[in-house]
Amino acid sequence: MTEPTGRRERKKAATRQKIADAALRLFLERGYDAVGIREVAAEADVAVTTLFSHFAGKEALVFEQDADFEQRLTRAVTDRAPDEPLIPALRGEILALVSHCTADSRVPIWHMIDGSPALRKYEESMRARHAETLAAAIAADPELSRTTTASRTIARFVLDAFSLAREAADPQAAVDEIFGMIEAAWEATRTAQRA
Repeated sequence: MTEPTGRRERKKAATRQKIADAALRLFLERGYDAVGIREVAAEADVAVTTLFSHFAGKEALVFEQDADFEQRLTRAVTDRAPDEPLIPALRGEILALVSHCTADSRVPIWHMIDGSPALRKYEESMRARHAETLAAAIAADPELSRTTTASRTIARFVLDAFSLAREAADPQAAVDEIFGMIEAAWEATRTAQRA
């Protein structure tokens, strides 16, 4: 997560983290569906309005690093070296994100997400939004020169790679296998454009 620079930004980030930590603690102790927003606000010692100034809704409390995840994917495109190919840059970022999400401390969180229809639905919509943002970053890079359709397709493959690898018995092997296919698809779009 990027570090806020000013005092006000640090205080705001600390409040946001305090709310997210309280929510996660309650959700894991009692179950996601058994905990209400007011209980989270009370546990974090903030007003409900303060909670909503940091999080759009209850599901967002579970995915508190959503914006950071999206920024990391976009930066994998925009911040890569001029001679660095796109797909290896995205592979590296997805591998780092999958490693973070499959750490032992994160397993109970993903069990909770997988067990909740509301959280699964929220994750799917979040993944679709991230794919669109990633596609826009790819399409905006003149060095990549792919169609909008190709950019959107590759972006969706990349987001699906995250989900599939997170669920795999060997996440790194899954990332390697999936990105082999993504690399082939990316190269096929170059060939198709030349034809």
